[in-house]
Amino acid sequence: MIFPVAAPAALGLDPVKLERASEIISSHIADGFHPGAQLAVARHGKLAFYRCFGQASIDPPRTVSEMTLFPLFSNTKVITAAAVWTLVEEGRLRFSDRVAEHVGGFEVHGKHDVTVAHLLTHQAGFPAADVPAACFTDRELLRRAVCDFRPEWPAGSRLSYHRTSAHWVIAAIIEAVTGGGYRDEIRRRIIEPLGLAGEMFLGLPETEDQRAAVMYSPMQDGQWPSEPLVSTNAFKRAGIPGAGGYATARAMAAFYQMMAQGGVLNGKRIVSPRMIDYVTRDFTGDRVDDYMGYPMHRGLGPFSRGQTLTVRGLGAIAHPRTFGHSGVGTSYCWADPTSGVSFAFLSNCRRDNEWHNKRMDTLSTLVHASILE
Repeated sequence: MIFPVAAPAALGLDPVKLERASEIISSHIADGFHPGAQLAVARHGKLAFYRCFGQASIDPPRTVSEMTLFPLFSNTKVITAAAVWTLVEEGRLRFSDRVAEHVGGFEVHGKHDVTVAHLLTHQAGFPAADVPAACFTDRELLRRAVCDFRPEWPAGSRLSYHRTSAHWVIAAIIEAVTGGGYRDEIRRRIIEPLGLAGEMFLGLPETEDQRAAVMYSPMQDGQWPSEPLVSTNAFKRAGIPGAGGYATARAMAAFYQMMAQGGVLNGKRIVSPRMIDYVTRDFTGDRVDDYMGYPMHRGLGPFSRGQTLTVRGLGAIAHPRTFGHSGVGTSYCWADPTSGVSFAFLSNCRRDNEWHNKRMDTLSTLVHASILE
């Protein structure tokens, strides 16, 4: 068991609101919006609600279980960022450090001013840069590839979502600072200490393939086409630091419960309360993210609800300090540090972001509304 279980009412949560969220998820599956899903809600270090819905695979048919692993896509970014937080607390890295101080050669093409904070807040200046698949498992090739990134604009001058590029650089920093592979360091620093090794992976082992939900594109002519990239062994094994994680919703609710509790879960401290408070602050304010088209209130890993009317999946009535992240068209995870609630929803169809954001705003709002004390 990842962490203790308690009834919602015993944790000050309204079970009626949580059941309503489940009903909506079931209706979406019945209406053909996605084949399967998991929903988890935790509070005060205990799991309050964990439900599984629908099918992990259509052909062959496989029902979603408590142990089904879902692709996390960009939810992976916060897990990778957490390893950076531990390095800062060890005095081996600073958020204000220039990347070139740790990754030799990174300064070429005018990138000498890019800092760790620029990477984590999507202000590094190379949102469209990419890493060839040959670099996924070759540390030296990865270092060379990120050093060769060419900026589109000076670091810090604009805010634009870096889909994978910034976190490939973060992976190179982790390897340069520790001497270890970034996947191993993230597992050692974050996943294993939290007791999540059986339900969270960055680089899916072949032995766990049978547990992984198949990721689908929207239904066409009554058929579910699988996502071609996610279906490949190269993607599963790569553990792409900004997009390649796999986990259960229970594991993600536990990970965010650690942050909701100031860096500790089940008596195991990952980072200090001050670190969690710092990395979940709003560092970009009301600046519009060019890629998203509205303010994202980015922290050093997750983004926060903030005060703006427009929200992105964290819930309309969420406290402004609520923070989390999404996975493109499929998932959302967040924590509210003022109430101690954490939330994770994972599904296996990449919907368009407009529909996905509305869905998640509704589900997240119901969970916030369930907080009665």
